[in-house]
Formats: sequence, structure tokens, C-alpha cells
Amino acid sequence: MLAIPVMAGSTSYALSEARGKKEGLDLKPREGRYFYGVIAASMLIGLSLNFVGVNPIRFLVFAAAFNGIAAVPLIWFVDRIAADPTTMGAARSGWLSRITLLITFLGMAGAVVATVISYAKG
Repeated sequence: MLAIPVMAGSTSYALSEARGKKEGLDLKPREGRYFYGVIAASMLIGLSLNFVGVNPIRFLVFAAAFNGIAAVPLIWFVDRIAADPTTMGAARSGWLSRITLLITFLGMAGAVVATVISYAKG
């Protein structure tokens, strides 16, 4: 049951930001109708899936795995943008930041490869 509110909250933040709506649990219900509406709809969908026999924990694990896979190219894009002098000017990233991003990128890519191998083996 813990997975349902976690997924509902993260879905609500993601959809609200993508649609340019106000988001945040600090909003009053009238101010954040879309945000709280998505939370309510997500909770109802999650609860109904639970009653149908679908395990919401599997969905939470899938969402985490998907986010980990999606993070690898995003880290690469962030590195490319942060190092570009025409985009960042004098605020471009330095060597320490670039090395940290490289280590993060390699670690996340390794985790994705390990996940794929583990999934393939069953």
C-alpha cells in the first residue's frame, strides 16, 4: 500500500510540471486543483489495480527501473550542455564537475547493463 501514494505524488508532480500547472503539497486544494486531481485519480487507479489483483509494488519497481534507464542519456545531455562554452559562457562546468558527471554516467550505465543482464537471465 505504500507504493500507491508514492506513485500518485510523483505522477502528479510530473504531469503538473509538464502541463505548466501549479504543483506542490503546500497549495490549497482550490489553488492546485489539477495537482490534487491527479493525485486523487492516481490513488483511485492504484487502489483499483490492487483490488483487481495487480501488485502495485511491481509498478513501483518498474517505474524506478525506467527512471534509472532514462537517467543515463539525460546525464550525458546535461554534461554536454554544461561543458559547452557557447551555451554556458563563463559558467560552464569545470574539471571536477565533469569528472563527477563521468563517474555518475558510468555507474548508471553499468547499473542499466546489470539490470538488462539480470532481466535476460530471468
